[in-house]
Amino acid sequence: MDAPTIGRIRSAGALFVSLMLFWIMLNGSLASDVLIVGVVASVVIAFLHRDGLSIFAEARFTPASVVATFGYIGYFLKELVKSNLHIAAVVLDPALPVRPGIVRVHTRLRSRTGRLLLANSITLTPGTLTVEMEDEWFYVHWVTMEAADQEEATRQIVAGFESYLEVMYG
Repeated sequence: MDAPTIGRIRSAGALFVSLMLFWIMLNGSLASDVLIVGVVASVVIAFLHRDGLSIFAEARFTPASVVATFGYIGYFLKELVKSNLHIAAVVLDPALPVRPGIVRVHTRLRSRTGRLLLANSITLTPGTLTVEMEDEWFYVHWVTMEAADQEEATRQIVAGFESYLEVMYG
C-alpha cells in the first residue's frame, strides 16, 4: 500500500473509534444492541468520510496530545466553575460591578479546529463571549473587563486554553 492509502485508512480508523466512543458516551450503555447500532452507524460514517472529518484531520494523535486533552478538560472545568462563581458574585453585589468591554486578543494557534475550540471555550465560560474571529485575532466581549491592555487580556483569557490546544492541534 502507498502512503496516501495508509493515511486514509488511519484517518477512517480514528474517525470510527471517535464515533464509537461518542456513541457509547451518549447512550451510556454497553448493551449488545446499542453497540451493534453504533458499529453500523460508525462504519457507514467512516466509509462516507474516508478522508476524515475536518475536525479530526488537524488533531494530533500522540501520547502528549492525549495527556493535553485531559489537561484541557480539567482546565476548562476549573475555569467554568471559577467564572460561574465570579459572575454570581458580580450579580449578587448590590453595586453590580460590571465593566463591559470588547478586547482584542491574539492566539498562536494555527489550526482552524484549535481556534474554533478556543473560541467556543471562551464563549462557554461565563462572563466572556467571542464576538468575532479574524485570523489569529479574537474579539471578546468581557462582562467585567479586567484588562484593556491587549497582552494582559490575552494572558488572562486565552493563554490557559491555548497551552493545551497547541499540543492537541498546533
